[in-house]
Amino acid sequence: MKLMTTALDDVRKEPQKICGEALKGERFLLLKNYSDLDENGMERLKSLLEVNQPLLIAHTMKERLRGFWEQGDRQAGEVFLKKWCFDALMTGIKPLTKVAKSLWRRSEGLLSYFAHRISNGKAEGINNKIKTLKRQAYGYRDMEYFKLRLYHLHEQRYQLAG
Repeated sequence: MKLMTTALDDVRKEPQKICGEALKGERFLLLKNYSDLDENGMERLKSLLEVNQPLLIAHTMKERLRGFWEQGDRQAGEVFLKKWCFDALMTGIKPLTKVAKSLWRRSEGLLSYFAHRISNGKAEGINNKIKTLKRQAYGYRDMEYFKLRLYHLHEQRYQLAG
């Protein structure tokens, strides 16, 4: 989904160079799940997509891709992924074709989700905490202290500064 949101953002940026202010400030409206939008957000999104055909296609493809995780089994997931990738390639929109090729190269890993129904979300969260600690730890001279901080990372609570 990260690849897809990046591609959607790229599709949004292209006409923004031409239109200027018309698409400014609408990034998060496009990236947010359609089902999570309120009434006002849906109206703004509808008016935005009416005037930009490539953006409409990219947004529709993003919403369709979310359906991959809802497939019943590996075979249904594979059929869904093949169809989605084919449709994305047929759009001719460069960022979408890039996503389709990337997903197809990684299809074996994506389809392995259906064997156990687990994701790497928790591991990504831990990696993010480690990166944050590493940025905060700039200048540590003692590697052992840094390792101890890593061991107790799950107990650490973050506070907003200021």
